[in-house]
Amino acid sequence: MKTIIDLFEQNVEKYANNPLLWEKETEKYKSTSYQETLKQVEIMASGLLALRVNQGDSIALLSEGRNYWVISELAILYTGAVNVPLSVKLDAANELKFRLKHSETRIIIVSGNQASKIKQIKNNLPDLEKIIYLDAQEEYDANEIYIEDVLELGENFLKTNKDKFIETKKSVQANDLANISYTSGTTADPKGIMLTHRNYTANVEQACSLMDIPETYKTLLILPLDHSFAHTAGIYSFIANGASIAFVQAGRSTIETLKNIPVNIKEVKPNLLLSVPSLAKNFKKNIEKGIQDKGPKAEKLFNYAMKLAYSYNKEGYNKGGILHAWKKPLLNLFDKILFSKIRENFGGELDFFIGGGALLDIELQRFFYAIGIPMYQGYGLSESAPIISSNAPQNHKLGSSGFLVKNIGLKICDDNGNELPVGEKGEIVVRGENIMIGYWKNEKATNETLKDGWLYTGDMGYMDKDGFLYVLGRFKSLLIANDGEKYSPESIEETLIQHSKYIDQCMLYNDQSSYTVGLIMPNKEALRRYLKDHNLTFDKKEGQKLALQKIQEEIDAYKKGGNYEEMFPERWLPTAVAVLGEPFSEENKLINSTLKMVRGKIVEYYKERINFLFTPEAKDITNQQNMNIVSKY
Repeated sequence: MKTIIDLFEQNVEKYANNPLLWEKETEKYKSTSYQETLKQVEIMASGLLALRVNQGDSIALLSEGRNYWVISELAILYTGAVNVPLSVKLDAANELKFRLKHSETRIIIVSGNQASKIKQIKNNLPDLEKIIYLDAQEEYDANEIYIEDVLELGENFLKTNKDKFIETKKSVQANDLANISYTSGTTADPKGIMLTHRNYTANVEQACSLMDIPETYKTLLILPLDHSFAHTAGIYSFIANGASIAFVQAGRSTIETLKNIPVNIKEVKPNLLLSVPSLAKNFKKNIEKGIQDKGPKAEKLFNYAMKLAYSYNKEGYNKGGILHAWKKPLLNLFDKILFSKIRENFGGELDFFIGGGALLDIELQRFFYAIGIPMYQGYGLSESAPIISSNAPQNHKLGSSGFLVKNIGLKICDDNGNELPVGEKGEIVVRGENIMIGYWKNEKATNETLKDGWLYTGDMGYMDKDGFLYVLGRFKSLLIANDGEKYSPESIEETLIQHSKYIDQCMLYNDQSSYTVGLIMPNKEALRRYLKDHNLTFDKKEGQKLALQKIQEEIDAYKKGGNYEEMFPERWLPTAVAVLGEPFSEENKLINSTLKMVRGKIVEYYKERINFLFTPEAKDITNQQNMNIVSKY
């Protein structure tokens, strides 16, 4: 049984001079070693003790990825306090205020970019006593302090109270709370997931059973650090192996930070990247655009090379074989002249991605596998700290969520909680030392989710005969037909988006009806180009009709007689479609901070249009409602 403090200090001892953190504040990345990081953590923790932080206090952390994020979390934990990591995407008035009040946060550590949010709500937070700014402010109120002053307090505290610092650090136990990590609140109020030191250290041990991370490895953390996947897989699993972590250079705005990612990847030359589906799609789009910009010949060659790679690689574990041996020399050639050039955009040293978050479409997995930087899909939840399974270089099946970490129990259960045999679909239920102790101040939700030590994930899936887990989607998002049959919509939605350049977003809906309907946000630019090829525009009725018919064609490709018929049961494909005027976004609250659709809110928001979809008139995609929408494109 060990704490995060033990995990950190054991590895500082082992890898004292290895670089741990890489940050770019001005022109180039500078490293901070394991030993130097420990020193900074001790000073900051002592500064917090000087501010009278007590064991069990909630201290919130709201910042972009940077050295101070890791140093602040470790410093909080050294005092026996609890970190409440917050997403920089949260709005102040509702989301931040709820979390800070609910967690009874006493102190908040905040970056310059996020400072205005806290200034806006600080007077409405009764428990808040102190704000620590990681970047200098023009002026400070009585309850505000700059990080440099906290560090000065820390240095003085260590000179006179070193024993108190050591005693406090040693008093932290493995079963003490480390984090209250909030869910993104897709339905009711977000829940505060209580994770202990041991939950994290157990999950790091489990993660290390999946694959080796050499101490020479570097990663660039693109995901926000409050994301449980980036937190465990990115920070603590790298620390456990003596490897190093670099951060994306923070811009003055989110857009500016995003623009730094491709530049930083080339500078850092990561060996491993953590990704989520939205990032994977962006990388793929940029790669394809780069190829298109080189002209039709390059595009034709690329498409041929990809087709060849797909047929050779199959699902990864079964690639090659005698019948496909002739393809290998050709693929080696394509790798040299084509794929290696693409990999240069990722720094040239990237061995693979690990994909987490939502389901990663198999076509995306095949794409990255073909170009020589596989994206190995994993599965987990914040409630399990988060890693449950993953594919890995030595053991993988594309389309699956990989094999289980060690020391975890997993069963697939039916609606009554009975365990199902291998190959049958049901709810994924897990137990192990990585499972949360419950939801903060929410006994009802805790009792619904944790039963006899087992975590009921709310996800549907099955295990195959080779021990690979297949995750099929959330139970809450299931399509339910009028005869009670259930189906998860995510794979259809993802495939429609992946296979069609005319569809940007898609949500399917069926709540015990005789057929399924869909909400679709088209790619306006792609449709505009399509109409231009037919000498039409959205201004004319013919153009509006043709655009809508094109979207219908893309859906019909999965129905009888289409190119992809039998890929999905036809009853779950949309019979009627509403074309949308605006995308689902974080601004309109239809996508949460982890970029997943908030289905309940979407259904509520588009209630009238969904009702219309169950009328005979709506079955014709060129109905008046859709015509009115596309006329405004």
